Amino acid sequence: MHLHPRNSDWPADRVAEARDVIADVAHHSDHLIRLACNVLVTHGDTAAERKDARVLLVVIDARRPVQRAQRDDNERAAR
Repeated sequence: MHLHPRNSDWPADRVAEARDVIADVAHHSDHLIRLACNVLVTHGDTAAERKDARVLLVVIDARRPVQRAQRDDNERAAR
C-alpha cells in the first residue's frame, strides 16, 4: 500500500481526473465513469457537483440491464 503525505496534491489530482472523465463521458467505460462519480460524490467542491455525480451514478446503474439485454440478443442472433 502506498501512503500519500498529508500535503499531497493527490485528492486534487484525482478530482481533476474525475472531472475529465465526466466531461468526456461518451468515450469512457461505465466502470471508469462509476469510479469518477464516486470520487466526485466524496470529494466534489460543491453540493451541486456531488449531487450531479450521484445522479449520473443512478443513470449508469439504470442502463446496465439494457446493455445486458442487448448482449443477450446479440448472442442469440449469432447462434
